[in-house]
Amino acid sequence: MNYRKLTPDEIAVLRTNNCRADNWNNITVVDNFTPEYIENVTFSGTIKLGAFTTSHFQLGGIEFHSGIRNAKLHNVEIGNNCTIDSIHNYIANYNIGDNVIIENTNLIVTDGESTFGNGVLVPAINEGGGREIPIYDHLSSHMAYIIALYRHEPQLIAQLTKMINDYAESRRSSVGTIESNVRIFNCGTIKNTFVGEYTSLGGVSKLSNGSINSNRFAPVHLGSGVKCNDFIISSGTDITDSTLVSRCFIGQGCELGKHYSALDSVFFANCQGFHGEATAIFAGPYTVSHHKSSLLIAGMFSFLNAGSASNQSNHMYKLGPIHQGIVERGSKTTSNSYLLWPARVGAFTLVMGRHTKNSNTSDFPFSYLIENDTESYLIPGVNLRSVGTIRDTQKWPNRDRRKDPVKLDSINFNLLSPYTVQKMFNGIEILKKVRKLTGENNHTYLYENCHIRRSSLISGIEYYKLAIKKFIGNSIISRMTRNYDGSPMKPLDTFEELKKRLTPTTNIGLGNWVDLSGMICPRSEVDRMIAEIKLGKMNIIEAEKRIREIHENYYEYEWTWACDKLTRYLGKTIDELTKDDIVKLVDNWCDAVLKLDNMLYEDAKKEFNLSSHTGFGIDTDDTDRNADFEAVRGKFEENSFVKNCLQHMKDKEKLRKDTIALIDSLK
Repeated sequence: MNYRKLTPDEIAVLRTNNCRADNWNNITVVDNFTPEYIENVTFSGTIKLGAFTTSHFQLGGIEFHSGIRNAKLHNVEIGNNCTIDSIHNYIANYNIGDNVIIENTNLIVTDGESTFGNGVLVPAINEGGGREIPIYDHLSSHMAYIIALYRHEPQLIAQLTKMINDYAESRRSSVGTIESNVRIFNCGTIKNTFVGEYTSLGGVSKLSNGSINSNRFAPVHLGSGVKCNDFIISSGTDITDSTLVSRCFIGQGCELGKHYSALDSVFFANCQGFHGEATAIFAGPYTVSHHKSSLLIAGMFSFLNAGSASNQSNHMYKLGPIHQGIVERGSKTTSNSYLLWPARVGAFTLVMGRHTKNSNTSDFPFSYLIENDTESYLIPGVNLRSVGTIRDTQKWPNRDRRKDPVKLDSINFNLLSPYTVQKMFNGIEILKKVRKLTGENNHTYLYENCHIRRSSLISGIEYYKLAIKKFIGNSIISRMTRNYDGSPMKPLDTFEELKKRLTPTTNIGLGNWVDLSGMICPRSEVDRMIAEIKLGKMNIIEAEKRIREIHENYYEYEWTWACDKLTRYLGKTIDELTKDDIVKLVDNWCDAVLKLDNMLYEDAKKEFNLSSHTGFGIDTDDTDRNADFEAVRGKFEENSFVKNCLQHMKDKEKLRKDTIALIDSLK
């Protein structure tokens, strides 16, 4: 943009409009600048001004012309068609984009040099320190996971820290930025804060040392009473209602409000925090806490639903708050639940009651962890038959609030994956070993401070076997019939073509898999990336890109893992498979799916039994009570989940027939 100095006539108009400057020669303007819309403004330092040619509208349809009124500006660049009005203190050391509206605000200033939140150390997971995450604009939950938990790799941590510090230094400036189409009104102090385009700040109390990475696809909104210090806020996020944020990274599509308090924590895609408190937590994607009395502290979570008064503590210490906990993906805590750290809770586990002994149920996904007479009882695998578990996995993709075309977090929503299924294999072996060592006919068994009833042990093994068969069948049928983008594959003519299609295209995927806080991938690929980082072969942006590439190849890697398990189970290579082998696998898959679906169907019935009618039809007889229940809750047969469940069973039966017919037709 070309700038020129003010003309004598323009200076005269500004003076007439009660404007002052320490040096009028330090003010430059664009060619079509006109001074009549600048009134009662004091200029100091270097000033650059755009044109004021358009009008804006307030709520209610009130029109006002762009311009600058009642303000003090120092070392400020202002774009075209901005409105700045009623600045009670001043604006200093800021570049302001086009079409920005700033009204009734106290102070906007960059004081000294700032990296705008980049490089701030967040002591997540462990209050005692040692797992600090240096935050930056492009931080993903997966990179944060590696930084926080791979402390056994000091060379890696040193290199990552250097890479992030290099990025933070690239953001260092003594001049702040408010990008185009931002609206700031009724705010207090905004200090050393980068404000991205299309941000809305309404009634914010204080912002200090941070970045708001808003854009036109996914604007950020900060509301009344909000205070943020040492922070980075990602696109599409809403923070409202006097929420307090200190030393935090807030990921894309998050919602914090209703007086929530967040300290020393990282939140990633689509987290929600209302009423309660978070201290030193790693909130992976879809961590949700909605209740006033809920405290999440010193732990790692993802896909969590925290019930009212959920609490954890690390108070059993003598050397400071050094204990921590990990609750793996998809877990729920019921009202008044409690976990004493250190502890580790397996994926998709329901936690009910108070658990005052340190336990590790990582190898038992889809379980219940319940309290009975002050003791912890584990019911392995029972959550596989829960309607709530399936409902959660269906709702997460539909509740993705991220509108930004660039997604920081690479999220895998799969309920069954190599990560959870390998845990089931482990769980089966552990349960068999515990029973053999303790006694075949014991009433209860003890594992990691958890009691397991014999009936729960036996049924847990069966649940896991069903889920494993379902996963293997899902993988083989998907490999046979469609590409990973969902499009159909080229039709098969011969059985040899089928075996070729079933042959893995890569060895990547063998061995253990990990859940990098929302992204499921082979451990070998993580190790390969770590080796490259330690050699200094990439910067932090390239490392994040490498993570996304691993995620994009998930289904290829998954098939390598599933195929290995399949051939080990059959004792045959892919070349040795017969048609009967594959037909048997398809039959086993469909039988497992139908058994699990029938369990879900029966579980759904409980939501409509007579005890569920309690509280309906007040002041009426039983007939009206049932009618009232149906008017509010609907009929069981008409429930959308129930209908989907029944349709799912029909679809899988048809898929079995079609798949077997396809196999039989091959030459």
